[in-house]
Amino acid sequence: MTNTSLQNNPDKKIGVIGLGLMGTALTERLLEHGYATVVWNRSPEKAEPLLAQGAVWSDNPLRSCDRVIISLYTTDVVEEVLGKMADGLRPGQILLDTTTGEPNQSAALGARLAHVGLHYLDAPISGSSEQTRRGEATILVGGDQESFAACRDLFSCMARTVLHVGPCGCAAKMKLVSNLVLGLNRAALAEGLAFAASIGLDQEAALDVLVASMAYSRTMDTKGPKMLQGDFSVQARLSQHLKDVCLIFELADAAGQALPLSEAHRRLLEECEAAGYGAADNSAIIRAFDRKTPASPHLSQKPRVAVRAGAMHE
Repeated sequence: MTNTSLQNNPDKKIGVIGLGLMGTALTERLLEHGYATVVWNRSPEKAEPLLAQGAVWSDNPLRSCDRVIISLYTTDVVEEVLGKMADGLRPGQILLDTTTGEPNQSAALGARLAHVGLHYLDAPISGSSEQTRRGEATILVGGDQESFAACRDLFSCMARTVLHVGPCGCAAKMKLVSNLVLGLNRAALAEGLAFAASIGLDQEAALDVLVASMAYSRTMDTKGPKMLQGDFSVQARLSQHLKDVCLIFELADAAGQALPLSEAHRRLLEECEAAGYGAADNSAIIRAFDRKTPASPHLSQKPRVAVRAGAMHE
């Protein structure tokens, strides 16, 4: 898989490792902005639409790119993939990891890479793949200021807002804080719409009122119509958010912080996953409020185990 049109400017040659929903959206943004994009994914066939748009396949983008974007499922998977591609690592490279990872692992990985002269930025994205594709997302960045400044051109084409939030690992923490609130917003919207229907109100009219009221959140714009239409085509998978909620509880437990609202949210996500909605869009949480699907209190007794599997990023 080759492409002779790759630009010679090294600043315009970017690697992308991982072509799931987010990695694909990021690659499309880079191609639209004229970057010569070198891609890899565990399942090569997922790269084919991007190759048709001008991307180039490599078995190891680290070998030819000074800056590489990583978009995988967990930090464990990031470490596994980097281990397999270690022959492409070299001092001076900048790795931008957009994975929503475990913060302490991300910080430790950054420290190990820095020890051998590489620069690692944890840079998770707040927003769905569709919002990212439209350039409407927010990127949270943790790492050294010099590397952050060296990637401003990438950030400006990848997202509407970019926030440097501290040392490596801080962005992963802040992303989980953001996901906690965002997930509760989705759950509250789903419950509100279900409540409206149960008391005889038209759900579309109810959504219009919510959007015009002080209850408004941007979640209503992106997820409200999907909930009403039962359109659970994937922008961000429900199971992926459940994985993030597990990470949230790992940090909260270590800090001794109770999260009662998130406890309820986790049970709703588990019920939806058990009902077969794990691979659907996270707007499918509204199915947890179907009267035909009663709550399952016994699920609250399940141990909280963070998801570590890497298959879903492929």
